[in-house]
Amino acid sequence: MRFGNFLFPTVDDPDEDGRFISETIDEAKRSDALGMDAVWLGEHHFDGMCAYVDPVTFSTALAMATERIKIGYSIAQMALHHPVRMAEQVALIDHLSQGRLIVGLGRGPSTNTYEYDGFGIPFDEAQARLIEAEALMIEAWTASNSGEGVRHEGRFWNVEIPTLRPRPFTKPHPQVIRACSSEGSVLDQARAGRPFLMNIQPLSVTQERMDAYRAEMRSAGYDDERIAANTADSWVWRNIFVAETDDEAANVGIPAYELQSQLRDAMRNRMLDERGSTIEGVTKETVAALPRRNVEAALIHGSPETVAEQIAAIEATGAGGVLASFRIGPMPVETATKNLELFMSRIAPAFQPAIPA
Repeated sequence: MRFGNFLFPTVDDPDEDGRFISETIDEAKRSDALGMDAVWLGEHHFDGMCAYVDPVTFSTALAMATERIKIGYSIAQMALHHPVRMAEQVALIDHLSQGRLIVGLGRGPSTNTYEYDGFGIPFDEAQARLIEAEALMIEAWTASNSGEGVRHEGRFWNVEIPTLRPRPFTKPHPQVIRACSSEGSVLDQARAGRPFLMNIQPLSVTQERMDAYRAEMRSAGYDDERIAANTADSWVWRNIFVAETDDEAANVGIPAYELQSQLRDAMRNRMLDERGSTIEGVTKETVAALPRRNVEAALIHGSPETVAEQIAAIEATGAGGVLASFRIGPMPVETATKNLELFMSRIAPAFQPAIPA
């Protein structure tokens, strides 16, 4: 199994953004040194939900600050990016990182419209923009490998690209993965023969969706080797807190997670109250009922032995990786560092392939 650190610093005070951005770079370097497989970056605007705001720009800094760890987007909100500019940026970062980039794409936020409003993008166009942008980027990367240009006439973009420079370092292009928040979107990825990122769900739902994904791939004609490769490249999201004992982990980890949820709710609700912008059917109550607000679904916590059991249960679903935040909410750096080090020294080795004698 592979493990990724979801670097997701939430900061209420704008004057503290710079400090948290610097600390997040240090956390990425520490994750690299400890042997973690990937760091993952989110995207949120205006509300302080994610201090570095833009995963594409921030991944450039991480590409230069780290040596071997993969750098993934979880996710880039493609409704807010011009696909040609994004294709160029990703190709450049693919070179800077020497092929370590995982391009995780998604529509954008599903609980507010103020992020769309700030870019002048109607919320009801977001999904269609994602689909068109993704296809255009892949076409541009692929064509550029043979020096060809692209002419694209679509719903949102009409462009003529002579050829893309630089060409991607990774051939034919960096790995593209789609975030899926519903079973329907998981099945869409299965039919397309592509891996996916699963949002926070209870273990039972994780199992159901992994089973449905494999069954749908099989129905679409993919063989067992391709199905196994795709599930190995699919990731599920959790938060993790490890301590020497179950009681210590509960006493520190659960309050930290609850504080994180309260902080994010307060920040989002403040923006909603100021902007008056929301999505039809989304209320404070529906947000509170999301699986990511459920401690049992969202937070793996306990002693190394207890956490290992919970990771083994996720591994049994067939998911290939867990991306998890180890700095939960405004947790002190020292606490988050100990959490990460305990996980990588006491838990991760049990899930890594044995080295032949």
